[in-house]
Amino acid sequence: MDRRRILQGAAVTAAAALLPASVRAVAASTGETDYAQAAWAPASTSNYTSANRPSSHPVDLVVLHVTQATFSNTVGIFANPAKQVSAHYVVRSSDGYIAQCLREKDIGWHAGSWDHNTRSIGIEHEGWVDQPSYFTSTMYERSARLTADVCDRHGISKDRAHIIGHHQIPGSDHTDPGSNWDWGRYIRLVNLV
Repeated sequence: MDRRRILQGAAVTAAAALLPASVRAVAASTGETDYAQAAWAPASTSNYTSANRPSSHPVDLVVLHVTQATFSNTVGIFANPAKQVSAHYVVRSSDGYIAQCLREKDIGWHAGSWDHNTRSIGIEHEGWVDQPSYFTSTMYERSARLTADVCDRHGISKDRAHIIGHHQIPGSDHTDPGSNWDWGRYIRLVNLV
């Protein structure tokens, strides 16, 4: 095993210790994540559709969300088979820690539209739309690196037509990421990577 894998495994183990015991119990690592800086915290298989993207469905969007809950509660919701919801990633406010909850090849249930779910990667951000203090510099920076990596791997343009908010999904009754989300800053950061 090379040094990089050992260090990555140690980082995942240390990161998992920050999750509540109820989440750690179901968050046993299955190996590598799609994004090297993420820790594996699996959603229940009842909360997404297994697929083989991009072969089965092309991926051409990143959809940004705000959790309206804490980081640990969100990861716990995705792990609960009764909830019928999941996104690919959750980014913590305080330190930008990233949990991957399902593989990018699979279809998350996050956008409220089957068409948009099939063609997107969903990224949740810890916080509340009306509390901009949750949108920390670290969160913006780490999330932007994640989004840039997703865009690079899937050939997605790094612009507002392809990196969208949940509120932009046709028929959505959601407002996230909300008026306090700094889109100009975020897209600049995505393009700096």
